[in-house]
Amino acid sequence: MKLAMAGLWVLAGALLVAPDARADIKVGVVVSGSGPGSALGQPQMRTIAALPKEIGGEKVVYIALDDESDPTKGTQNARRLVIQDGVDILIGSSLTPVTMPMLDVAFESKTPIISLAAATAIVRPMDERRRWAFKVVPNDDLMAAAILKYIAKSGIKTLGYIGVSDGYGEGYYNEVSRLAPTLGLTVTTHEVYARADTSAMGQALKVIATNPEAVFIASAGTPAVLPQEALRSRGYAGKIFQTHGVASEEFIKLGGANVEGAIFTGEAFTIADDLPAGDPFRQARDEFVSSYEKVNGQKPNIFGAHLWDAVTLFKRAAASALKTAKPGTAEFRAALRDELERGKDVYLNNGLSTMSPTDHNGYDERSAFLIKVEGGKFRLVK
Repeated sequence: MKLAMAGLWVLAGALLVAPDARADIKVGVVVSGSGPGSALGQPQMRTIAALPKEIGGEKVVYIALDDESDPTKGTQNARRLVIQDGVDILIGSSLTPVTMPMLDVAFESKTPIISLAAATAIVRPMDERRRWAFKVVPNDDLMAAAILKYIAKSGIKTLGYIGVSDGYGEGYYNEVSRLAPTLGLTVTTHEVYARADTSAMGQALKVIATNPEAVFIASAGTPAVLPQEALRSRGYAGKIFQTHGVASEEFIKLGGANVEGAIFTGEAFTIADDLPAGDPFRQARDEFVSSYEKVNGQKPNIFGAHLWDAVTLFKRAAASALKTAKPGTAEFRAALRDELERGKDVYLNNGLSTMSPTDHNGYDERSAFLIKVEGGKFRLVK
């Protein structure tokens, strides 16, 4: 089987470096358009129509596939895109568990991949496999450190934890459990639930039983409503903290009064209207929103911005890579990878990005904004 796969990759490589390299730039997009991750993937699917159609005078072709929130399907899609479609870059997936096996496809085919998922494990520790992987969403350790510092500063000493039972939730728990003792915080529980669950009442009751002063929820999209809803319905009156994965209008609409007061650290996109008119973060947001509204007739959310930002980084890299190689070649893909590492001080919806050979996420504390659900809106905590 291994020999067969090796032969397949050799064949694929031969096809991709053929002398009659095309002019069109091909971008393979894999997102969770259905399944538990659809709250993230559907806005990303809608963003595709707003993406640039030309870079450096060359036509850009986007080939988008739904991974159905399934790691196996995501890997199959990635293999199809690099072997059958000969894409120059992969973008995706929306979810960490789907992204992780896609890294193998990127490494084996020497195709750069920009993930739209959040877990730090996608880009760390840096090794040969991750050398081809980049990530547009700020690392969970950056966001976790910022929110935990705020929690500790507010005088809270005990913290309950509920998270999704996948790479996103566990990544956050690892950071919370690591950083909490250094800030004088005690984590009283480690409760988990699946994204597809319809209730988190059992987990909420176990957390309440430990009587924490506050609760930290590590989830994304509408599934993040379940634990907070359960806690409030059982009379829990303490502060509840969430992650940047909740930054969508659907979270507020579904959660209603139950999510009022939730605090998290998130991206500039979510609170851009609270920034000065000339702020570069606000300008990046306005460019995306304008392009998205023209083709969709509605406002986008942060998950769509993930894809927009990934293509913004790709666009900058491709403009330079085109000076040294043609699309459809191994040389072009390698040049893209190298140029992505050279991106410096790029203002995105997700933060201020400066990549390097050792940092394929590229953000620092300037990209972490403290946000609160207040009056049914996301507002910057000043």
